[in-house]
Amino acid sequence: MDIQDLKLFRHLADALHFGRTSQACNITPSGLTRTIQRLESELNNQLFIRDNRSVALTPAGELFRDYAEDAIQRWNELQASLSTDATLRGELSIYCSVTAILGILPEILGRFRTAYPEVHINLQTGDAAMALSKLLNGEVDVTIAALPDKRPLQLEFIRIIETPLLFIAPARFPEIIVYSADRTIDWRKTPLIIAERGLSRTRAQRWFSEEKIQPAIYAQVAGNEAIITMVSLGCGIGIVPALVLEKSPLQDQVTVLDPAPRLEPFSVGICTVGRNRTNPIVQAFWKTGMEGPFRHDPGHSTAPTEKDQEKTNPYTQDR
Repeated sequence: MDIQDLKLFRHLADALHFGRTSQACNITPSGLTRTIQRLESELNNQLFIRDNRSVALTPAGELFRDYAEDAIQRWNELQASLSTDATLRGELSIYCSVTAILGILPEILGRFRTAYPEVHINLQTGDAAMALSKLLNGEVDVTIAALPDKRPLQLEFIRIIETPLLFIAPARFPEIIVYSADRTIDWRKTPLIIAERGLSRTRAQRWFSEEKIQPAIYAQVAGNEAIITMVSLGCGIGIVPALVLEKSPLQDQVTVLDPAPRLEPFSVGICTVGRNRTNPIVQAFWKTGMEGPFRHDPGHSTAPTEKDQEKTNPYTQDR
């Protein structure tokens, strides 16, 4: 049983999509199918239930996923232990959003690459809301992600930056905002663009629920960049982290609402799971992150007070 076959199986067990796995792992769909069939033949058990529309793990597949995770982890540790010199070698898989690549990762990754040039970096990008699920599913070793309200027991993190959640409106279409008689925003008539999943959606929904408001949701989209784009086109008001807006090429085409509802800010950190901390490569990356110039907090984050948030939010200062 080849270690690469186990890695292909692990990815497919998480993605549950042959097309996505074949593309992500640089293998043809037919080659991926043959690999899975070979594993099933060796195990004398079917690992996946698949039809034209869905893929699911069988009970044997669930058991084999645990075995594959353990075998891959042990293989990585063995590679590091068998090195004939002090040079760290192997692979580190990282998942983060485009914003994290532009604003957070370059400094950390630059120092890591300088210190450990023989480590191969496998960098994946996508919707920030998917970061923790990819980590917890074993698809990647490390993520840069917003820390959840309730931390999974196996999650470990280094908090590196805190960024407020902002309500933004189109600069060229101010009429999109509907005001009540008291000049506050009428959320029942003003179109709202919200993330289809993730922490910003959760915190926005919590605020609207507490205020007993049923907002007029215009669209639910994946990715903060998509929200900024739709807001700039005059589709409605959106909610995005300040860090994303600062890196957006469209930041001049939107305005930050002030006053606006205050949502709990994002604490963004380097995240991994406990079992990965025994991996020497993850240990090295963890140490690199701790030594950086960012503000670190290796534990639970706590939300700042409104007064603290005003101090750290550049968009709520007098202009």
